[in-house]
Amino acid sequence: METQSLPPAGLFRRLGALFYDSLIILAVVMMAGGIVVAVLEALVAAGLLSYAPYADASDFLGKHPFWSLVYTAYLAFVWIYFIVFFWTRAGQTLGMRAWKIEIQNLEGGRITVTQALIRLATSAFGLSNLSVPIDPKKRGFHDIWAKTQVVVLPKAK
Repeated sequence: METQSLPPAGLFRRLGALFYDSLIILAVVMMAGGIVVAVLEALVAAGLLSYAPYADASDFLGKHPFWSLVYTAYLAFVWIYFIVFFWTRAGQTLGMRAWKIEIQNLEGGRITVTQALIRLATSAFGLSNLSVPIDPKKRGFHDIWAKTQVVVLPKAK
């Protein structure tokens, strides 16, 4: 696709996609957490694990000095992998697809994993989009750092 022919995405379109993606990621992370809880409950039922001195799986995963860190890292990995996978493979997450926007490198192609990670690390959970209205090229702070652009896709015929 030719980059010059695609207009940059504005703030409200970006925030709409972010809201949609937040709901999807919430569901994905809940499923990932549910898998861990199901495995723990199976281990307890088989007599291979005991929660003592913790009350249940939630208490164990939230308060154990080692496993709470592992569990948190696992959930963060699932969240990050979801975003990076969609940005690098398709150029858009499911929320971005619904709002007809796409993330590209400055040449109009797919972004790299490194660009995706830079963009995610500098996004401040979406707050960096607040620089879109004041930037002449309608870029978010994270787009500037990652050398990416978010464009509005043309309507399908």
